[in-house]
Amino acid sequence: MALLAGAMTASADVKFAYEAGAELVSTYLWRGQYNGGLSFQPDLEVGYDGEVTAFRVGAWGSVGASDWKFRNKPLTAEDSLSGANPNTFFTPEVDLFANFSFYGAHVGATYYNFFTHNPYDKKYDYTYHLEIEGGYDFGELLNFPLYINWYTCVGLPNSDKNVDYNYEEEEIETEIDGEPGIEITETRKRAWSSYLEIGYKHTFPYDITLDGRIGMSPWRSDDTYLNEKFAVVNLSLRLEKEWDLDVCTLSLFGEGCLNPDAASNKIVLNTAGTEKLYLQPLSGCIGLGVWF
Repeated sequence: MALLAGAMTASADVKFAYEAGAELVSTYLWRGQYNGGLSFQPDLEVGYDGEVTAFRVGAWGSVGASDWKFRNKPLTAEDSLSGANPNTFFTPEVDLFANFSFYGAHVGATYYNFFTHNPYDKKYDYTYHLEIEGGYDFGELLNFPLYINWYTCVGLPNSDKNVDYNYEEEEIETEIDGEPGIEITETRKRAWSSYLEIGYKHTFPYDITLDGRIGMSPWRSDDTYLNEKFAVVNLSLRLEKEWDLDVCTLSLFGEGCLNPDAASNKIVLNTAGTEKLYLQPLSGCIGLGVWF
């Protein structure tokens, strides 16, 4: 708060700022992962803009299908045993965020809220993780549109709803019905899942932008990035065209991403489509946005 107060004092021209809008996307892509099919994603944020500073708080949401095919198959006995769920369902997400920027640097935090569908009792289970971030945009300093961001999950370590853990199996010698045997126990440890992203964003004439990104998970992350060690998990390109109208801004965009680590990943997810969706190496989407 002291940093914010000092920055606002240093900015002679501070004004209220807001942004509201939404995107309709054919595929929900997140840092190299296929997170769902056709989705509606609204966004609302308010804050202030100064000469060299800016502050935002807001909420972002996504409501969509787990698979664009919208299939609905009954669970078989084999599905029940394996934990796989072939059904398509809607998977709401609501994220709360705050960020502060000073010249080209920024810091912030995002509270991710996931409402995962349980196909057996037809209910939604709530999980979350809390992420902090920091980064720098070299645009003005180097006159080159390069940026770098770092994100780390922090969460609440003693909460059963936190989804940022790594899992270890340990074999313990024991007796079973008086005979020597092996008992396997599973322990979980905080993963502190992190993501490093280096990006290049260039604006062409006629309000066309190209955003290219390289994203890496620096260490093992069982739940969040599904990698077993350091891995490049996201190579993506996004091309977008905007139209400034009197009452709003319209945008049309397309994005493709390659997850080099997905093809070799051995982690199987207990969710719709298992590795078919979330571990596919190549994904893409098209979308339409409107902003006020």
